[in-house]
Amino acid sequence: MPVKWDERGLCVAIAQDRLGGAIRMVAWMNAEALQKTLDTRCATFFSRSRGRLWTKGEESGNHLAVHDVLLDCDGDSILVLVDPAGPSCHTGEETCFFSTTDDDKVAPAVPALDELAREIESRRASDAGKSYTKSLLDAGAGRIGDKLREEADELSRAIASESDERVASEAADVLYHLMVGLASRGVPLRAVLGALAARRGVSGLEEKARRTR
Repeated sequence: MPVKWDERGLCVAIAQDRLGGAIRMVAWMNAEALQKTLDTRCATFFSRSRGRLWTKGEESGNHLAVHDVLLDCDGDSILVLVDPAGPSCHTGEETCFFSTTDDDKVAPAVPALDELAREIESRRASDAGKSYTKSLLDAGAGRIGDKLREEADELSRAIASESDERVASEAADVLYHLMVGLASRGVPLRAVLGALAARRGVSGLEEKARRTR
């Protein structure tokens, strides 16, 4: 499908984290910016105020490595799926979307699991007597592993014979304890999502066979 450029030869371009899903920024592209983006795999836009192309990160180093470029069903907006290097907003925020309609509030638009990862990390400085997360992190791998096995067993039983609401609740417990385990090892959620993305289109049987070699 061809891009539907407006009367200025521009089209809105949305940069989205291909793994986490967060919208990182919105800018404009012309045909030259789109072609450069496709050729270099580095997000390049057109600045209306400066009247020239600009590549995200050309000054800050916070580039957006392009994984894929898609058009919406009308061809009048461009979605750029990216792997971000550093913050994407000139303010230093990860995403440009952090202001609410209430000017006194700041609430970065991040996916729920990313928000959970941030919250778990923030609990490292908490009092273990008041924070369950902190107590788990202090207890270490053995305790976290025990809780993961316990919660996974409860989820298994819920899947077998309990309500959908119980399945969702137990699955949430498993995800939470999994995230605590990742935090305890310093493994970012992005690494897990990257591993899942790498398996896309690969048979589960084939993937398992690879791991046994």
